Amino acid sequence: MGFVKVVKSKAYFKRYQVKFRRRREGKTDYFARKRLVVQDKNKYNTPKYRMVVRFTNRDIICQIAYAKIEGDIIVCAAYGHELIKYGIKVGFTNYAASYCTGLLLARRLLHKFGLDKVYEGQVDVTGDEYNVESIDGQPSAFTCYLDAGLARTTTGNKVFGALKGAVDGGLSIPHSTKRFPGYDCESKEFNPEVHRKHIFGTNIAEYMRYLIDEDEDVYKKQFSQYIKNGVTADMIEDLYKKAHADIRENPIHVKKPKKEVKKKRWNRPKMSLEQRKDRIAQKKASYLRAQEQTADS
Repeated sequence: MGFVKVVKSKAYFKRYQVKFRRRREGKTDYFARKRLVVQDKNKYNTPKYRMVVRFTNRDIICQIAYAKIEGDIIVCAAYGHELIKYGIKVGFTNYAASYCTGLLLARRLLHKFGLDKVYEGQVDVTGDEYNVESIDGQPSAFTCYLDAGLARTTTGNKVFGALKGAVDGGLSIPHSTKRFPGYDCESKEFNPEVHRKHIFGTNIAEYMRYLIDEDEDVYKKQFSQYIKNGVTADMIEDLYKKAHADIRENPIHVKKPKKEVKKKRWNRPKMSLEQRKDRIAQKKASYLRAQEQTADS
């Protein structure tokens, strides 16, 4: 078959429909969003909660949200940069930090709804599978679904670190161990010890020790912020253990006091009618005085 030129006629363009704006921008996967947002008809107006996890170059964003016609409503949020308050000074986007952010989100949300004493979650972190179940005679466990956005949900992705933190914090999120670090797809077996190493940053500590022995210049370049803040390989596990305990003790977000700013004005303020009339009168008087002085001289 020879070359056939595709002619897009006026009829084609008249019927062309543009995609949704956020699809054109490459920000939203609407195929996934539809399935995360649409609630069962027999549940009427009950919100379908999503745990939204997003990563930027320097931060982690974890939110509990549900959809309305007007847009998504954020119920609770936690951010990676908040971990400074809990003693973590560096590494705000690694797997261990994502676990801490997920844990902070879960504890903050449950405190907001008064469920933090009912659903403690898993205090002793082992890295193994853990699921939150509703307690008889108490309000049901808070259930939500992971919204990973456009992230490639490969085994060991940091998105699942935030999920694990939220589950250990007391949220009920459907998941399996197949995407956690430590799962071997060939043998179909999960090693919780590998996962625990990632949660407590032991893998980072091992890499730090390896670089110190192999190439100290690369170590100084790659871990410059760790060196600056005095964080060594031996401190990392204890650092995250303390952070987990501090998050459980006080997950509440405290709003900063409003800063009073004195605005500097660069243009003249608007004058009232009386001020304008007075200004004209002064100009007239000044002009008449000048005329009299010239006449006298």
